[in-house]
Amino acid sequence: MVKLRHYDNDGRARFVTFSAHQRIPILTNSRSRQVIVDSIDESRRRFGFQLAAYVIMPEHVHLVMIPAVEMKMGQVIGEIKRMSSKRIHEFLLQEDNDLIPRLTVRRNGEYRFAFWQKRCYDHNIRSEESLWEKVNYCHYNPVKRGLVKEPEAWEWSSYRWYQGCRDVKLEMDVLVEEKMVPHPTGAKN
Repeated sequence: MVKLRHYDNDGRARFVTFSAHQRIPILTNSRSRQVIVDSIDESRRRFGFQLAAYVIMPEHVHLVMIPAVEMKMGQVIGEIKRMSSKRIHEFLLQEDNDLIPRLTVRRNGEYRFAFWQKRCYDHNIRSEESLWEKVNYCHYNPVKRGLVKEPEAWEWSSYRWYQGCRDVKLEMDVLVEEKMVPHPTGAKN
């Protein structure tokens, strides 16, 4: 197995995807989705990255982020996954949810709750054009999947923020100085 090399600290935006264990569609309710939003926001404050876009799908999450100097992407994504997994596990236990056995794995001889897959997909964004391709990919992912007809109908993405709405689940950061790029087609300031 070839180990993928990560390039932290190069100042570029990153497109990150992480998925639920066995891609089980468990992010299907407002409660679990809000836990993800809260975990992203808490990690953003703790680690100082900028968030350019996101979408929460039934079994995975996409983020477009600009890392802070000296930030290790694996550590940040690990923290988002750890916080959200712990919180979701707690309310699944309270509900005695029948998904718990499907989300329990044996690792190192112990049974553990495994909400997320171990790894994530991480792509360095090398151009402004690529950045907006990834932002738009996030926004149109629910449409492509047939979850909604228009991206504004999916409240668990950054699309509405780009349309000027400020009553959103998670605010985006204003991209600054050398990272400043024009808004995607159709978006408002």
